[in-house]
Amino acid sequence: MIVAGNSAVLVALLLSKNRKSRMNFFIMHLAIADLTVGVINVLTDIIWRTTVAFYADNIACKLIKYLQALVTYSSTYVLVALSVDRYDAIAHPMNFSTSWRKARWLVAGAWGVSAVFSIPSAFLSSKEEVKGMSQCWIDLDPWQWQLYITLVAASLFFVPAFVIAACYTVIVHTIWTKSRLMSYPKLSKSSIADSKRASSRGIIPRAKIKTVKMTLVIVFVFVLCWSPYFVYDLLQVYGQIPESQTSYAVSTFIQSLAPLNSAANPLIYCLFSMRICRNFRQGRPSTLCLTFAATSLVKVIIVLPETCTSNCYQ
Repeated sequence: MIVAGNSAVLVALLLSKNRKSRMNFFIMHLAIADLTVGVINVLTDIIWRTTVAFYADNIACKLIKYLQALVTYSSTYVLVALSVDRYDAIAHPMNFSTSWRKARWLVAGAWGVSAVFSIPSAFLSSKEEVKGMSQCWIDLDPWQWQLYITLVAASLFFVPAFVIAACYTVIVHTIWTKSRLMSYPKLSKSSIADSKRASSRGIIPRAKIKTVKMTLVIVFVFVLCWSPYFVYDLLQVYGQIPESQTSYAVSTFIQSLAPLNSAANPLIYCLFSMRICRNFRQGRPSTLCLTFAATSLVKVIIVLPETCTSNCYQ
């Protein structure tokens, strides 16, 4: 479903009259990230669950772990790139370039950062004997696990969350400031000029409503989905949560929440930013819109395996 659904989204974007818009460009890369999850994570997970043991060689182990980390990071950092682009469009409308150069650089940077941050998974992973069976595993001392999980938490959640929150905080502040300028046009000549410029860019009132709503949804969903996982994982790796059946069950449940961020992203942009959804309603109503979101839900069961505890990113 992930492959079929996101392939349908990509086809719909390519056939859309607005396929050259910057927003569609970013959404396309989010769909590509989800598509690679379907091809890489789901396929390897199905094979692994069928064979139980890992029968490929050590090079394949490193490559698989690298690619799995890459597609996980890419979804988050494409979202960061989009947030930076929206910040530039709202906070600096007069200097906002309509060319695609900056958008391409932002997306390239998102994939580049994801590629770099995924390298440790390739170096640390190796084919090991675990309970009498060959597994693609990471064998670290406790203090090394603490360092590793801390770095993963920072790079995959805390830093992106800070950047996204900072971008949308400035966006909201800018919109409210310009809204006040338009409410009092006679204060000064400069304020009148600012108001006209803001109005000519279409920032108020449409962008005000959409950006405030999108800010609350994006930041809230991102934090809601990832914070329980990393808070619990950090507490666990630092020995604050004792090992037990209860803690294992809680860990499994919390791990299922993290990928919901990727499942929520399509809905967020479909509801707030995507003209493509209107095209869906005109053609095949909610089928592709729902598929776009629903297929990402499959990531819940494949990105973070059921059997992992504090070493999900091995």
